[in-house]
Amino acid sequence: MAENTFNTGTPSTSGPEKPKSNKNGIIYGVLIAALVGTWGYMFYDKSQTSKELVTKENQLDTLSTSRNELQSEYDAAQARLDDLISQNSRMDSLVKSKDKEIADMKGRITSILSNKNATAAELAEARRLIEQLKSNTENYVATIERLEGEKIVITGERDVARKERDSVTTVKDSLGKRVDLGSVLHASNIKLAPINVKRNGKEEVTTKAKRADMMRVSFDLDNRIATSGDKEIFVSITAPDGSPLAVEALGSGRFTLEDGTEKLYTVKKLVSYEAGGSTPVSMDWKQNSDFKPGDYTVEIYQGGFKIGAGKVNLKKGGLFN
Repeated sequence: MAENTFNTGTPSTSGPEKPKSNKNGIIYGVLIAALVGTWGYMFYDKSQTSKELVTKENQLDTLSTSRNELQSEYDAAQARLDDLISQNSRMDSLVKSKDKEIADMKGRITSILSNKNATAAELAEARRLIEQLKSNTENYVATIERLEGEKIVITGERDVARKERDSVTTVKDSLGKRVDLGSVLHASNIKLAPINVKRNGKEEVTTKAKRADMMRVSFDLDNRIATSGDKEIFVSITAPDGSPLAVEALGSGRFTLEDGTEKLYTVKKLVSYEAGGSTPVSMDWKQNSDFKPGDYTVEIYQGGFKIGAGKVNLKKGGLFN
């Protein structure tokens, strides 16, 4: 009889058992991959952030540069406008008529440029306003130049009118002067005589300077078209040394010539002139000092014009003269 054998131990499984280390490796790999991915994302994110910061900094730098450039342009435009106003009264009045418009424009530009956080759009607006301010300034200049041109034309026309008027006035003045000259008297038969007055009062003409007590000027007045009336006659006597014989205390003074200048006179006399004839005139000059030897010149004036002249020579007095 066959003998049955029973195995009462733990039954064995078929095939070899898998090691636990493989499972751990997979887990570690997944964790490492996740960590690497996280680092990669963080690096990427940081890189993107850095790029955005650089971009923003560049944008800020660009805006800052633009603002500075605009500020310079604005300052230059404002300086030109102020300079033109200070040099031209017409410019000042023209700009004053636009005060509100210009003030608003300047206020807006200043507001934008003073804002450090101004956007590109705001800076663009400031640029447009500055260009408008510059354009307005040039328009003002063009207007002033046009007005000045019109002024020159008007001035030219006025000058022509003045020349025509002056020409007529000159003709009238010329005719007037001719009439005045025509009415000026004429002195003829002019004599300048040194007179010696003796103790008995008798007078005689002398040629000796030492013996002369006074000078007597005599002449005749005539003019065919001059009217009758009182005529003021001035006589100027010049000594041999060229000095005028004129002493205010003795009746000398100054009178005005036709050209407006003044001249010293020795004596003057109001003569009653009769038209159509010849009026004799005699005028004496006596001075406190002795007369000097040499040539004496006499000039006669009426109405500012010289109407005659004469000369006399006084010799040096002495035993043999």
